[in-house]
Amino acid sequence: MEKATFAAGCFWGIEEVFRKTPGVLSTRAGFSGGKVKDPTYKQVCSDITGHAEAVEVEYDPAIVSYQTLLEIFWKVHNPTTRNRQGADIGSQYRSIIFYHSPQQQELALQSKANKQKVLQKEIVTEIIPSAPFYEAESYHQKYYEKHGGHCGI
Repeated sequence: MEKATFAAGCFWGIEEVFRKTPGVLSTRAGFSGGKVKDPTYKQVCSDITGHAEAVEVEYDPAIVSYQTLLEIFWKVHNPTTRNRQGADIGSQYRSIIFYHSPQQQELALQSKANKQKVLQKEIVTEIIPSAPFYEAESYHQKYYEKHGGHCGI
């Protein structure tokens, strides 16, 4: 089992997509990349904690590769909008790949460079070392499954 962490706008949608990916064993919606220990959703939404809404993915690399997870990441959001995804605006919605190993860092950098070749606008996605991950409140977990929503790629 390995871990990957991504921020790509509102965590509800990306959690749903990753959760339904074969080889993904578990997902958690939460916050990462900020300066406040154990923040609440309300604090993160204040846009002052520095956290991004993120999803932690535990996966079996024998079934799904990190490269495949990166491909999904690029498909489920617009990596060219700074601090925004659709109608969601604020630094908590920024695009980030949190890498957990030098190999993940290298794959993320290669993936970003390849994606940039096909996009007209500059990719603003950060690629940074993993940071403490704080699980969001329970009502955020598997939100679309609980509320009948869907997010497709």
